[in-house]
Amino acid sequence: MSVVTQTAREKKLTLHGTPVVSGVVYAPALLARGEIPTAAIEAFASVTFADAEAALAAYEAAAAAVADGFTAKALQVSGAAAEVLSASAGLARDKGLRSVVRRQLAAGEPLLRALHTGVEHFAGLFTQMGGLMAERVTDLHDIERRITAHLVGVAEPGVPVPTEPSVLLAKDLAPSDTALLDPELVLALVTGKGGPTSHTAIIARQLGIPCVVGVAGAGEIQDGELVLVDGATGVVTTGADPEDARRRAADDARERAELARWTGPATTADGVGVKLLANVADVPTAQTAAGAPVEGVGLFRTELSFLNRADEPSVEEQTGIYAGVLSAFGAGRHVVARTLDAGSDKPIAFATHKGEDNPALGVRGLRLSFDNPGLLDRQLDALAAAAASSGVETWVMAPMVATLAEAESFAAKVRARGLKPGVMIEVPSAALQAARMLEVVDFLSIGTNDLTQYTMAADRMATDLAHLTDAWQPAVLQLVAMTAQAGVTARKPVGICGEAAADPLLACVLVGLGITSLSMAPAAVRPVGAQLSRVTMADCRRAAEAALAAIDPDAARAAVREALG
Repeated sequence: MSVVTQTAREKKLTLHGTPVVSGVVYAPALLARGEIPTAAIEAFASVTFADAEAALAAYEAAAAAVADGFTAKALQVSGAAAEVLSASAGLARDKGLRSVVRRQLAAGEPLLRALHTGVEHFAGLFTQMGGLMAERVTDLHDIERRITAHLVGVAEPGVPVPTEPSVLLAKDLAPSDTALLDPELVLALVTGKGGPTSHTAIIARQLGIPCVVGVAGAGEIQDGELVLVDGATGVVTTGADPEDARRRAADDARERAELARWTGPATTADGVGVKLLANVADVPTAQTAAGAPVEGVGLFRTELSFLNRADEPSVEEQTGIYAGVLSAFGAGRHVVARTLDAGSDKPIAFATHKGEDNPALGVRGLRLSFDNPGLLDRQLDALAAAAASSGVETWVMAPMVATLAEAESFAAKVRARGLKPGVMIEVPSAALQAARMLEVVDFLSIGTNDLTQYTMAADRMATDLAHLTDAWQPAVLQLVAMTAQAGVTARKPVGICGEAAADPLLACVLVGLGITSLSMAPAAVRPVGAQLSRVTMADCRRAAEAALAAIDPDAARAAVREALG
């Protein structure tokens, strides 16, 4: 059992962060520490290598061990967790990092200093690039710690194994720390850094763990101290009245248990249907999603089969992967596949452009096909073949569409293969032209993660800007409303496939704006469906009006809670 001193029990702290996954938890704090024992580092300082090449060989062996560890963990999970772990494995093997380490060793730097110089070099570049690339800085520092641990002969740092149900607190968490968490022991996540679309937030939603990120002052909480976490409001408290805190947590546990019994299909209290769909990335996540009360898939992330590949998978390989996902869903349910969303923080060796000044605003998503049309053509051929073999209705959408001409060209390719074409609304220019987009495509799907980042001109990993990278921002909701209204007018579906769809309170707002489907991690489906069943369409419209009239996300949440009673 954690030991909490009387002083700690009496210490009252009320901290605020960005809410990610709702839920109330009262449990002892478990601090994640990333330090490597100083004694081990000091002992390694006396180690000498025959020459720079010998030191480089030691680095390569350690980096390979770290990469292999990430790959092994990726095989134990699926979906977003597998995707980010595979990307981390690629980063550990990065030739650019190796090149800088080799250069510094040749200049006479000791190995650990050469490694640190290399990591800081790329961390600086990623930070300057901003956007999704800045999110990889946490991963870089995690890789440095793990390589260092292998070099000095100690265990890799990371999250300690809880001995009792706990609240995990950290300055920040790398994907390798969050992907394998046990929700039975880690009841909630609290981080000092990160935003609502960070890797920690995405994996927390996939696991269904209450989560608050960007909590200023989180470092003041002591190991073992009892913490009250409210994932709906983003409030983290120590020194709370134990009886009241336990009551709140117990009430929330009963509420979540009731939500878990919801079986669908999703309708408002007055009988208006809303399609709830799942986000999937591979066969295991598709099989899990197929057992949830969903009407299909709103986002099939096809890029997982491309990560860590030196060459493009053949049409036949792709067809087999896609058919496996489609076959998990039978008649009456459809699957929306997103074409390759590579670039920025998801580099692919045979496709992405190297050396871009700002990859988040560069050649990514559909733009990869501009000078390599065969890449898209072959993927569409594979999707068409998979759809034909599985018999599952297949819709296909392109990411990062910015112009009407791009939408029209993509739609023609998709229709030529007998599939239903759509585009993602992630770039503000696409939202502003939503009505015209629907003249050339059959559906729209709003990716709220990127739409928020690009609308607010805010790096989604910048903790100081977490209030801007929040899908509750009224400006973002205005673009969502504009896009949804275009769908109402055209009588064509407009869905949400970004992280915003997993927020039960925000779901009411989105439906009130005219959104017809919500796609999310399977763990979020029941809470969202149950929440919608408790409100009428008139309630949802009032909630939407209240959110649009608010001045900031906190005010929007409060106004919607009041509007919904």
